[in-house]
Amino acid sequence: MKLLPLTLAMALLAGCSLMPDYRQPEVESINTWRGARQQGLSAADTGWREVFADPALIQAIEQTLEYNKDLRLALLNVERYRAQYRIQRAALLPSISVQGSGSRQRVPETANTNGKDSISSSYSANVGLTAYELDLFGRVRSLEQQALESYLAREQGLRTAQIALVANVTNAYLNWVADRELLTLSEQTRTIEADNLELVRKRFDLGIASELELSQAQAALEDVNVTLSRYRRLSELDRNALTLLVGAPLQSDWQPADKLDVATIAGVEPGLPSDLLTRRPDLLAAEHRLRAADADIGAARAAFFPSISLTTNVGSMSRELNDLFAAGSGSWLFMPSLNLPIFSAGRLDAQLETAKVDREIAVTNYQQAVQNAFTEVSNALSERDGYTAQLAAQERAEIAYARYFEIADQRYHNGVDSMLTRLDAQRNLVSAQQASISARLALMQAQVDLYRALGGGWRADSSVSE
Repeated sequence: MKLLPLTLAMALLAGCSLMPDYRQPEVESINTWRGARQQGLSAADTGWREVFADPALIQAIEQTLEYNKDLRLALLNVERYRAQYRIQRAALLPSISVQGSGSRQRVPETANTNGKDSISSSYSANVGLTAYELDLFGRVRSLEQQALESYLAREQGLRTAQIALVANVTNAYLNWVADRELLTLSEQTRTIEADNLELVRKRFDLGIASELELSQAQAALEDVNVTLSRYRRLSELDRNALTLLVGAPLQSDWQPADKLDVATIAGVEPGLPSDLLTRRPDLLAAEHRLRAADADIGAARAAFFPSISLTTNVGSMSRELNDLFAAGSGSWLFMPSLNLPIFSAGRLDAQLETAKVDREIAVTNYQQAVQNAFTEVSNALSERDGYTAQLAAQERAEIAYARYFEIADQRYHNGVDSMLTRLDAQRNLVSAQQASISARLALMQAQVDLYRALGGGWRADSSVSE
């Protein structure tokens, strides 16, 4: 009964916490966008299998998520922080262990009071706990909370790494497809120029075409050969870059798309700016790090107060092993210890000040992360809308240049215009076709950037909760 008031007091104190109350920092709005709430899933909840419909791209992403070394390291870091959290959480509960010991000692006659040799024995078996800290001021719970928030931040960091990886693989794949399409265009142009050179050579042999026209046709063919070599080189480099991202050789039966039109990307809408704060993993990670900083302050504050540790056990002791569990051999130990900081040369104050500064750093990092996220979404929206209009205009220009070349080619073969007019039309058409491919590539990459900026890319399927 005498211990009851002390027990109640400890129970009440165990509910204390010196951590500051968490408040989400205010962030000055910059580069926000006007958005209407979209119907259905948000971009962050839309699986990448539904956004990227190209089977070859899906296969490349699957292989990347399995073999990429950067993602593997991020996963191992999450596992490490999870284990650290489990270690810190275990400190909330006492560690109970069973211990057994025995000793036999010979005491020589010179050290014995009776002047004879003797042998002493001692045996014990105990079960109890050692140095269990009563968490009166929440120090241990603050450390447990800090470990938990650090683990959750790492988990969100893993999602961020996967989002970036999916986007990088997609962009690398689109670059490769675009260069393959440009390579095909160069091969088609070379066929046209080779046929044209053969025609000019025949006309020259008949005295119809001049040597100037023959030289122009030859130079046009060599220009195409230069372009052809360039895109062959770029295609090989694109393959190497994609293979490096995957982290393993591409499968032998894997075949990328021949044209960007095949590698379609489903559009996503941004929704409301406020949705970004609860959907984007890097912002959630920054918030978890801020909560961890609050927990560090709680632990630093609790260090100023006394701490009580308990060591206690019950068991049995005897001089003979056979009598270890005999009647009357029971024993117990109750050994509390108190640690009251009096003088630490400013160490505790410095630790608390460090924790407060770390929190301010975490607040600033969070605010910066939010503003960067808003800017990335705003930029991606501007690029998507801009490249959509640019591609439409470029396709109209390509149609016009195709008609221009068709007329110039007919007039040259009919002897109305010179080779120079036809070459100009041919160059303009090829440039327009190349520009259309580049604009389409830029638009598709802008769509990928928007999907990534909205927090999409860490789910494989919309219907699966991860």
